[in-house]
Amino acid sequence: MAEPTPKKIAAAIRENTRAVYVESIGNPRCDVPDLAGIAKAAHSGGVPLIVDNTFAPIICQPLKYGADIVVHSCTKWIGGHGTSIGGILVDGGSFDWSNGKFPAFTTPDDSYHGLKFWETFGNFPGMGNVAFIIRARVQGMRNIGLCPSPFNAFQFLLGLETLPLRMERHCSNALALAKYLKKHKKVAWVQYAGLEDHMTYANAKKYLKGGFGAVLGFGIQGGLAAGEKFINSVKLCSHLANVGDAKTLVLHPGSTSHRQMSEQAQRDAGVTPEFIRVAVGIENIDDIIADIDQALQ
Repeated sequence: MAEPTPKKIAAAIRENTRAVYVESIGNPRCDVPDLAGIAKAAHSGGVPLIVDNTFAPIICQPLKYGADIVVHSCTKWIGGHGTSIGGILVDGGSFDWSNGKFPAFTTPDDSYHGLKFWETFGNFPGMGNVAFIIRARVQGMRNIGLCPSPFNAFQFLLGLETLPLRMERHCSNALALAKYLKKHKKVAWVQYAGLEDHMTYANAKKYLKGGFGAVLGFGIQGGLAAGEKFINSVKLCSHLANVGDAKTLVLHPGSTSHRQMSEQAQRDAGVTPEFIRVAVGIENIDDIIADIDQALQ
């Protein structure tokens, strides 16, 4: 584990490192890393950059900034309603798997009659470098499944049809709520990449186009007890650990998802006793604000 900065990641790469993995919008701190800088650090170390873009579909395109592989949990905004479990893997076709660190791509695969994935698919006619995605598909499906049910696939495809519109609303609602909470007397602090005082606002402006995401965090005055009371007081919002639903979801990690950890371990994970995470939905923003305000009061 390393702080998601080019310098820290470059220093953390070792001989046995095989990839650098970052989130386009971090959970739970809502931080946006320097994707281009981290891509350079990863490539200097001879490894690919994998970006989890779950929190920023549509608004972030990591392949443009040097990422080699992009992953999404489709369960979140792509599906959009918390009804299906699945994920996607996108290969940018940009990484050289023959650099000596990845013998599984360059040595014969006995299970495929001696096939060498890089030799055969490193520059496949009409498709280019598809060695990684072909190997992921044929070995992944054969060995561990990697195949959603037809109904889940149908729901994800339906979700994709409305994803651009939903993301516009998610992002506009989240920014409006973040600005409102900044002024609320019961709120100590707010974390949202779209606020100018956020620690990674400059990166957010550079890498996020059309919004700053749907997730924000804030600190409630009164600490752990106040956080528990807030969660038990919401009416419109739902108390769920998921994100990416059409409805607004709230979570107090200190008393729920992270409660078995020590306070120091929670803080190391970015969770403080007063921390509330909000995955802002697409309801009317006035209704969202009214519910959160009454719960804070």
